[in-house]
Amino acid sequence: MVAPLDWNLYRTFLAVAQTGSLSAAARALNSSAATVGRQIEAIESGLALTLFTRSPSGLVPTAEAIDLVPHARAMAAAAAALARSVAQGQDALAGVVRITASEIMGAEVLPPILGRFRQRYPGVALELVLNNRTEDLLRRDADIAVRMTEPAQGALLARRIGQTEIGLYAHQDYLREHGLPETLAALPSHSLIGYDRDPIAVRMAAAGGIEVDRDVFRLRSDSDLAQLALVRAGCGIGGCQTMIAGRESGLVRVLPAEIRFRLPVWLVMHSDQRRVPRIRSAFDHLASELGAFLASAQPSEKSTSGVPRARPAGSPVPAPPGRSKRAGSRAGRKHRP
Repeated sequence: MVAPLDWNLYRTFLAVAQTGSLSAAARALNSSAATVGRQIEAIESGLALTLFTRSPSGLVPTAEAIDLVPHARAMAAAAAALARSVAQGQDALAGVVRITASEIMGAEVLPPILGRFRQRYPGVALELVLNNRTEDLLRRDADIAVRMTEPAQGALLARRIGQTEIGLYAHQDYLREHGLPETLAALPSHSLIGYDRDPIAVRMAAAGGIEVDRDVFRLRSDSDLAQLALVRAGCGIGGCQTMIAGRESGLVRVLPAEIRFRLPVWLVMHSDQRRVPRIRSAFDHLASELGAFLASAQPSEKSTSGVPRARPAGSPVPAPPGRSKRAGSRAGRKHRP
């Protein structure tokens, strides 16, 4: 039977596994490479395992180490949740609330909403984690999640606060140069912007009834923010939420009748957290303000009357297209906690 080891040893092990070197792990832990090395030796001795092998590129985790990484991550998440609970202190509306959201939602929509929350509750610190993975609220990876899929875990409280529509967009500069595709068959001849290696993008497209082949994309990135930046820069045609594109004067919707799908927006927290005042206050604030934003967001589909359908080589560049607006979708609610 293996004797219990100090949590700090597992913390060091996780840092080395994530960074691939003693020096990088030492910087992350605010320690020294020598101390990290001794701690790795201690955990290997305590577990009677070899956890890393040396290679020209750094430290490579063994199969045994790879098996331990998920457990070490769970320990780190639990320790962080404990620290956030302790940070609550005596003031019921003080402490830390950790919120996870997709890159686009977190960078393009949530900042002003979170800013108003901080004005109202200055004693609460907010941590915003942006990624497109589904953080595990049951393990306390985050306190609140903004998700585009309905959670399946029964111990979670979920409220559907609206929906967001996604379509294809291109900058008017790109369309003046390359023309506006009029059919789906014309899309492969354009510079399409899409995912690289992330399977989440495939599943989200499939949920909207669209089958996507990675090879069709001429510009690839697994970062939604990078894809949006490429569209804004006029590099090609890519997906964008209509509520974001509606704020961009230069973006024009492409094939709106053919490429159009909606994703629900869910606000989720662990059922135990509703009794924690700071977390419940943040949840209610997000439900109210984000729900109102989704309900009022009106996608703006710029007129394509001034955009060329197919411009022969050497023909003059037309004037920029005009603009028009049309109403967006309505939000729904489900499973009110």
